[in-house]
Amino acid sequence: MNGSSTRKPLINLLRGWPNPALLPVSQIKSASQAALSNLDVATPGLLYGPDPGFEPLRESIATWLTKFYKLRHVISSERICITGGASQNIACILAVFTDPNYTRNVWMVSPTYFRACPIFEDAGFYDRLRSVPEDDEGIDIEFLRKELRKSDGKEGKGGAIPELKHPRPWRKTYRHIIYAVPTFSNPSSKTMTLARRQQLVTVAREHDALIITDDVYDQLQWPASTQASQSSLETAVLPRIVDVDRELEGGAERDGSDGFGNAVSNGSFSKIAGPGCRTGWAEGTKKFAYGLSQAGSSASGGAPSQLSATFMFELLESGELEHHIFHTLQPAYARRYRSMIAAVQKHLVPLGVTLPQPDRNIVGGYFTWITLPAPLKADEVAVRAMEEEKLIIGQGSLFVVYGDKIEGHLEREVRLCFAWEAEDRLAEGVERLGGVIGRMQAGKKGDKEVAFSAPVDDTFASSPALLFARREMKRVSYPTWPPVHDRLLTVGSIDASS
Repeated sequence: MNGSSTRKPLINLLRGWPNPALLPVSQIKSASQAALSNLDVATPGLLYGPDPGFEPLRESIATWLTKFYKLRHVISSERICITGGASQNIACILAVFTDPNYTRNVWMVSPTYFRACPIFEDAGFYDRLRSVPEDDEGIDIEFLRKELRKSDGKEGKGGAIPELKHPRPWRKTYRHIIYAVPTFSNPSSKTMTLARRQQLVTVAREHDALIITDDVYDQLQWPASTQASQSSLETAVLPRIVDVDRELEGGAERDGSDGFGNAVSNGSFSKIAGPGCRTGWAEGTKKFAYGLSQAGSSASGGAPSQLSATFMFELLESGELEHHIFHTLQPAYARRYRSMIAAVQKHLVPLGVTLPQPDRNIVGGYFTWITLPAPLKADEVAVRAMEEEKLIIGQGSLFVVYGDKIEGHLEREVRLCFAWEAEDRLAEGVERLGGVIGRMQAGKKGDKEVAFSAPVDDTFASSPALLFARREMKRVSYPTWPPVHDRLLTVGSIDASS
């Protein structure tokens, strides 16, 4: 390691966490004090809760979402089920509404949120995850429709009737699962168009599929222009897919339907309050929400996160959460996004790097997604960035659907996160990446800032995310795995917790 390494700080543009400075610590402290000071709230909060969750929070969420999404019909609290967060809720959805002997496949928009893959595999769908590409309008509907037809016509896994799970009046077993992050997607940052959302619901109905959407970034939005003076938007620009299912052609509970619907919205306080809250919600039809609340893990002891749910109720009911979103998070993330995009335009675009959906007016979330110029490979750029610049980026191969048969389609893609690092380091990180790309295009090498003989630091070496990455990624077969991912794991650069 050369002498300059101590002067160049590590910059991590992979980690998908909120910067600690943006956590509403004082607001949550006040909310918790309010909840615990009121025995009408504290007592039920400390006891076993009702299966669907803390009713005052369900009502507050329903009112808030009705306003935020500008819905024609008010959301009933009966459509809401409190969860232990988005990831935990996926597992509960699969426990209630799928059967590995009947449900044929899980269809995942690719690139995908890779941490969802082991949740689906744990539910019995190992080797049955299928990748669906996306374009600038979102999920490729024609590809999905064609593959669904092929799957339905095959013999093999996915039998004629559910066999493993006992029939219940509140349970439905779907033939297929479709997973997407339709708004400000993790990782691609893209937003699915309204037309594509409507088409997806139609296809799901045709093939008895349940669409699970992680709608966790919807409230983090702002105008796309780097010159815009406005940095806060108090209502959504698009309906969720669960809203489309509720309204399209008679709605999810139309005559002749079974009443369960074909979409569920997975919501979470992780991105707008703090991931440690481990509290979220699901929205679907009344029958779906009730069925979800009957998952064995909830019905055995009441709703998850019961005490935390009382804190989130106070936070939401007081107006402090919306104030934090509109006056702290949206302006802060807008500044961060604009700083990163300005640096991309200055340092990367002249080198041939491109961005998705260049004409969109509204952006949001945590990430931006770039495509490297050919013939550069993101895996190799990631190694060089770590070696030469102490810069961690998210190469496209991290976001491949487990077992994906579509090889090479993410080999030039990179995810950059603007949420975690200090705001003043975002542009520097992009500039460092530009230096790596420029040297690789010129056939040159820079001085190594990091030796591969030891981890960067003890934090990375011992982090749970790194241990997870070692276990999970080594069993996934990537064409470039041996020379690239092993080296990144050695230096501890794969700490992609989100």
